[in-house]
Amino acid sequence: MKLNHLNLTVTDVNAAREFLEKYFDLKTKNTRGDSFALLIDDEGLVLTLMKDKQVSYPKTFHIGFIQQSEDKVNKINQRLLDDGFDVIPPQRAHGWTFYVKAPGGFTVEVLSFENL
Repeated sequence: MKLNHLNLTVTDVNAAREFLEKYFDLKTKNTRGDSFALLIDDEGLVLTLMKDKQVSYPKTFHIGFIQQSEDKVNKINQRLLDDGFDVIPPQRAHGWTFYVKAPGGFTVEVLSFENL
């Protein structure tokens, strides 16, 4: 069995949707104004975004996008940095990884297990 659906509550559905489309290749299938978006990826993930005025996730909560290579992690990190996001360079932890605060109030981890 595979987890393939996740709902995130966000403060800005459109900004979160555009972020996920631009950096992680999700595709929008449906929206309802600025209060809801349904996104999918090529692997069968269904990610929904629902608007709330205030979002409060636990400090360690995050979603992750596993990449095929460390080079891909590096490229995403550089794109985010070039676009003004506050990201530190990837580092070796449980993989080659970094975290970024996404528009809308949630955290994303980008990682590769290539050289573990």
